[in-house]
Amino acid sequence: MNARIIDTAWHPLAAGRPPRWASGWGQDRWGVFVEFTLQDVTQRLRWMPPGRFWMGSPKEEQGRWEDEGPRHQVTLTEGFWLFDTPCTQALWEAVMEKNPSRFQGPTRPVENVSWNDVQDFLARINARIPGLDLALPSEAQWEYACRAGTETAIYTGGLEILGERNAPALDSIAWYGGNSGVDFELDNGQDSSDWEEKQYPHTKAGTRPVKLKRANPWGLYDMLGNVWEWCQDHWHGDYQGAPDDDSAWLSSDTSALRVLRGGSWSYLARGVRAASRSRVLPVYRFDYLGFRCLRVRGEPSQPAGQKSDAPGAGAVPEAERRDAKAPGRGAAG
Repeated sequence: MNARIIDTAWHPLAAGRPPRWASGWGQDRWGVFVEFTLQDVTQRLRWMPPGRFWMGSPKEEQGRWEDEGPRHQVTLTEGFWLFDTPCTQALWEAVMEKNPSRFQGPTRPVENVSWNDVQDFLARINARIPGLDLALPSEAQWEYACRAGTETAIYTGGLEILGERNAPALDSIAWYGGNSGVDFELDNGQDSSDWEEKQYPHTKAGTRPVKLKRANPWGLYDMLGNVWEWCQDHWHGDYQGAPDDDSAWLSSDTSALRVLRGGSWSYLARGVRAASRSRVLPVYRFDYLGFRCLRVRGEPSQPAGQKSDAPGAGAVPEAERRDAKAPGRGAAG
């Protein structure tokens, strides 16, 4: 197993005392969970136990990009709660009183939100629910949660890529460019008729409601595909000098590119892997950019860790950017 779980006997509900802000809690086949409710919207969070894992991809992994290495071991000494889905439009609207998403639907992930927009959302929801103390996950926390104890390209095993948007193993767990247009029901779907090498034929595509695909072993849905998810970290072109803990890797350039994880409904199969990374400026909004929230273990919670480095280290030179607008390597979404 990729992750070695630390302190397995302990979990935040072991004493039968849920957090003050919880409207529901329990345990099921995936582990313990808590819920909070705002207006009539309930969001579930899953417990990610402390542990140790190998971050990044091995050189032999099909579809790998160089920015996924060097593979390195990361230790998480503190467990954390994580949304079991991307933030939905229903929750965003309950907090922000508006919905910027292109593909409208209360159970669809919110999109068209910038990193800066998400900071506003976090400030507002934390003010409304004392003690909730949500934040974005660090890149290491995100990958640890996505892998859920596995070390393969995706959490169900290896990934054979048959074509640009054709990797059958993704079909059961992710909405990506190969399947996101199958029976797509909204009138404003993206024209996908010219997308090459799709797993299934389709002519328009977009996001899909959360929880329609198989969860990972820790009960998290849509970690891969549907929408890219913002992380705290500034972008670094590889993992040379990366933290060996779960802190966010920051530079002093607050306008630097921010990390995205997970791939999206329009992305290539090779980009919908646990180790795949991308980046855009924190002001960008696209219909394939969303997020999910984290809360660290403490009660009251402790702020998520951070690690800084030399000025400007998070920025990518213009020549190295494969697409100045879309995340990743020049492909849509």
